[in-house]
Amino acid sequence: MKKKILEYQAEVCKTFSNYKRLEVITLLQDGELTASEIAAALETTKANTSQHLGLMRMRGLLKTRREGTSIYYRIANDKLAHACHLMRDALAQITESDEEGQHDARPLQRSGYQGMAKGAES
Repeated sequence: MKKKILEYQAEVCKTFSNYKRLEVITLLQDGELTASEIAAALETTKANTSQHLGLMRMRGLLKTRREGTSIYYRIANDKLAHACHLMRDALAQITESDEEGQHDARPLQRSGYQGMAKGAES
């Protein structure tokens, strides 16, 4: 069971590796929106937005409801939105530390993420 959850977590993290999909989660934190409303907020095409929404729905991150001809999207589990918010806050703190010269890449090197530390410097 643990392996299955970890595999699912990896798939969800891949889904969140796209900036626009993270924006969708941020938009939907305040409540449900139609695909057209999401596309307008993302400043992208409806077709592109539909692809993102379809993938997120397929992975179980979003739920929908139909009202007339409109389909409304919402976050399937508030904990997912909370996790994204926590990650964003943590990264903001790291960014602030970088700007103040306080962040040190050495902990990444000690933990075996040398490639990440080098990539972060370039």
